[in-house]
Amino acid sequence: MPPAGLDMPPAELDRHDAARWAHRAGLPLADERLDAVAATAAHIHAVVATLRELDLTDVAPAPVGAEVRDAAV
Repeated sequence: MPPAGLDMPPAELDRHDAARWAHRAGLPLADERLDAVAATAAHIHAVVATLRELDLTDVAPAPVGAEVRDAAV
């Protein structure tokens, strides 16, 4: 379950939310960056919401095996 306030629709994310989240996390965030951070957070929220809607029941898990190191990389 996401922390309180993170389950909002992307349209409700605004600069005040960005300021509150930054303060809560102890991150300095200049006022001129609030709109950009809020827009980025809204976009990420929308992408994650779309991914949560995907039905992955028919998707096989990734194969598991020994790591192969290639000297060419």
